[in-house]
Amino acid sequence: MNNIWKRLAKLTVGFLLFLLIVVAIYIGATWASDKPVSELQRWAAPPSTFIDVLGMKVHLRDEGPKTDPHPLVLIHGTASSLHTWDGWTENLRSSRRVIRFDMPAFGLTGPSPDHNYSMDRYAEFVMAVLDHLEIKRSIIAGNSLGGNIAWYTALKHPDRFEKLILVDSGGYKAVSLSVPIAFRIARIPILRNIANSILPRNIIASSLKNTYGDPSKVTEEQIDRYYDLALREGNRKALGERFQQMKPGEMEDRIRELRIPTLILWGKLDRLVPPENAERFHKDIPGSKLVFFDTLGHIPEEEDPVHTVEVVKDFIK
Repeated sequence: MNNIWKRLAKLTVGFLLFLLIVVAIYIGATWASDKPVSELQRWAAPPSTFIDVLGMKVHLRDEGPKTDPHPLVLIHGTASSLHTWDGWTENLRSSRRVIRFDMPAFGLTGPSPDHNYSMDRYAEFVMAVLDHLEIKRSIIAGNSLGGNIAWYTALKHPDRFEKLILVDSGGYKAVSLSVPIAFRIARIPILRNIANSILPRNIIASSLKNTYGDPSKVTEEQIDRYYDLALREGNRKALGERFQQMKPGEMEDRIRELRIPTLILWGKLDRLVPPENAERFHKDIPGSKLVFFDTLGHIPEEEDPVHTVEVVKDFIK
């Protein structure tokens, strides 16, 4: 009997040692330290510039004719960057001025020095960038969180915006069919703290594919970009702070106050913010135009910029 227990004990110890080795190998393989902006310059190639706004070095691209009386201002969503608008910009910059920038907590701009990620602070940030560029009136567009920021900023400063474009926008409470794993991790304190040091690339890949109507369209370069920019110093911690501070639908009653020509674009296969929310925007914003894309997901401007931008061009002409 004693021999059996000794063998069981040896097997248990052996299994635990094996498990520790596997865990150690996994941690070593997925350990991901923060990276300074200087190591991420591949994502700041020309025409990227950096401007000083509210204590931050803001990553910005300003393209197209400076004589455009109503530039197009593009605001990206959570954990994204100005690069999500590459396709739209390529199509528009020959005739329209297009301005896009990495929002606080994301991209190469990184964390806000005061760690304030409220909607009011984001609106203040957008206006500070436009004031820095001496833009008095523009067309503002946003995807996901960026859409929430866009409509709220336009509501607070109606004299500064000509038109509004919402792309799978935040604003209402949403019953998500599927939430990207990176977002779920950022909302759980223990996992969030672990993710500040350990970040498997496949989590980023899975999260990005989750936002596409057709996951096969996601490229390795896109995954590299999202992964690299997630590692920008302070971004992972800031993402958690953003989720803690901003509650979905906290200002949804104010959407009805909007009185601005509005285009609403939505991917029918959006599993994060369902198409029902598009209908709510359309109902609550008088005179708005709603266009669905049957095969696209949560970030249609990135998944299919060619077809989505055509609707935009017609709206802003």
